This record gives sequence, C-alpha cells and structure tokens, in this order.
Amino acid sequence: MKTLPSLPIRPRRLRQNRTMRAMVRETILTPSDFISPIFVTHGENIKSEISSMPGVFQHSVDTAVLEAQAVADLGIPAVILFGIPASKDPIGEENFASDGIIPQAIRAIKAAVPDLLVISDICMCEYTDHGHCGVLNHEHSHLPEGYVLNDESLKVHAQAAIVHAQAGADIIAPSSMLDGIVATLRIALDEADFQHIPIMSYAIKYASAFYGPFRDAADGAPKFGDRKTHQMDPANAQEALREAELDVAEGADFLMVKPALSYLDVIQRAKAAFPQLPMVCYNVSGEYAMVKAAAQNGWLDEQKIVIEKLTSMKRAGADVIITYHAKDAATWLSNRN
Repeated sequence: MKTLPSLPIRPRRLRQNRTMRAMVRETILTPSDFISPIFVTHGENIKSEISSMPGVFQHSVDTAVLEAQAVADLGIPAVILFGIPASKDPIGEENFASDGIIPQAIRAIKAAVPDLLVISDICMCEYTDHGHCGVLNHEHSHLPEGYVLNDESLKVHAQAAIVHAQAGADIIAPSSMLDGIVATLRIALDEADFQHIPIMSYAIKYASAFYGPFRDAADGAPKFGDRKTHQMDPANAQEALREAELDVAEGADFLMVKPALSYLDVIQRAKAAFPQLPMVCYNVSGEYAMVKAAAQNGWLDEQKIVIEKLTSMKRAGADVIITYHAKDAATWLSNRN
C-alpha cells in the first residue's frame, strides 16, 4: 500500500473569500435574536435622549408606539418595557396601578403592533422613593434599618405582574433577584387565570458596575447603600448555577444572565447545565455606553465591534439578547445580507 505524503494542513482554504466564510460560519446572528428595551414616561410627544446612552431615549406612550413599530419593521420580535412613574413612594404604587405608565404602554403597543411581543420588566426600583428593589425594613429590630424585606416585597411584585398581564403583556420578567420571586409570580399568574404567560427570569443577575447609565435612563438609582444583599457577587459562577436551578424548579420559562459581556463564561455554563430552557443575556447599559463613547471619539468601528460582541454572546450560548444596539444591529445585519 502506497504511503501518502505528509501534507500541510490548510485551514485557510475555508477563509479565502466572503462567500466561503459565510457558508461555513458556525454562529449566525439575526434580528430575530434581539429584544429592544424601551423606557416609557408620562406626557405626550416626548422623545428625550439619555445623555449617558446616546441613541437611546425616554419615550411618552405615543412615541413608544412609534418606536415599537420601528422595532417590528426591522424583524426584531420583542421589546422590554421600563417605566418612569409620575411620582414615587415607599412601595411604588404606580407599578401595580391599572392606569400606571407601563400598563398604558402595553395596551397602546399591543393595539398598534399586535404581533410584537411585549415583555414587562417587574421590579420596584424605578417606582420607589428610596430606589431599592423592595419594601424596606423599618420595624424588625433583628434586621438592619433599610434592609430589603424579601417576602413582603414578593407580594408587591405579584400585584404588579397581574396588572401588567391584564394590560396585555406577553411575558413577565422579574428582575429584582429576590428569593422565591419566580414561584411567587407563577402562582399569582396561575391563580389569576394567566397560566399561558411565560416568566423570563433574571435568574443570574450580578451586582455590577455596568448598570450606571440605566439608572440615569430609568431614574432608579438607590438613594443610599447598594443592592449587594440580593444581587450576585461578580466573582461567583457556581452560585449562578444554583440560582438558575432554583428558578427552573420554580417554573421559569426563560433564564437570563445579566450583564452579558463580562459573564460569557457564566452564559456558557448555564446553557450547558439547563439546555432545555431558552437562554437570555442582557447586554446592559454600561456595555452599550462604552462602545458608543469610543465610537464617537473615533477609537473603534462601532458596527464591527457591536456585531462582534453580540456574536460572542450568541456563541457563548445565548438564544436571545436584550440589547440597546438592537435596531442598529438589525439594520447592519440586513444590509450585510
């Protein structure tokens, strides 16, 4: 038998031109992978740019409808809504008021763009006068003053979830990282005859420095202290799997990792551990703002950087990406194709 000569290995054969590279591409990014956030405030004809997030705006309900239509026209399947209330109080009453800003926006968007999925973020920080994600302790002597009370806060979240579902939300997304939040909302929704509404759990949410611009956008910065008693330590990954496991057991329909870019390893590990559920990641405000600032200074190519980083999130295991780049990325992908 003739011995074949030792041949050089040439992986470059599959990279020699654009068509060849596209044919063998392993990770395909499309507009249908994205969810676009919308910030909604009271008033009319408002489209106010957020200074720390160029290209992102606070919208009144009427302009939020136009934004939602623009999102849908680009092939993006969903928006996630964050509300800025007219006034704030210790428990965030507008969050669970039927005429609150988010129920108003849900009804208007679903009436105008019925096929677009509307996701309602359920938390308390934007609505409370103290800026924390729950009811604060003022009476339990064994707990620190101002400590977020877990079970008392769950009741408020449940009220908000039902009101937002009644308004027409397609998905409920609890973001506070309180213990038992998914089970509480699942029971509340089921008892209110919303068994069909999925829960997109912020299962793995870190106490991250990347949230700064979001707190400008939603006016939700804590007035004192921080959120480290309920959001995760950025150093921990095993704990993330435990958090995800608990939410799966409680009935979550989606799992989320937030932030995304500094936690690609966590996305990969969580997807490997729970492949049966769609994996969502949140490309957060600080990650967005860094790219925008560098691009405005001419330090990098915004389009190439955005597509590369979003591709990295999908490659790590994300099935869905919440990103402020959604509209731009969808446009660039469509033009490239």
